[in-house]
Amino acid sequence: MLTNNVKKFRVEAGMSQKDLSYIAGVTRQTMSLIEKGEYNPTISLCLRICCGLNKTLDEVFWLKQGG
Repeated sequence: MLTNNVKKFRVEAGMSQKDLSYIAGVTRQTMSLIEKGEYNPTISLCLRICCGLNKTLDEVFWLKQGG
């Protein structure tokens, strides 16, 4: 299962879901699902999110084993 720190880093950056979703090129609803772990983004989308947050891929996303 893919887990993430998207919400944590987004809030730390003072961004709304709408702000980050615009940068990443997805809807706010999709960003909400990603933050809740209910949507598995493509690697391309993961990289766009990381770029928008100014974080590395491994800081934001990782695989949770045994889930």
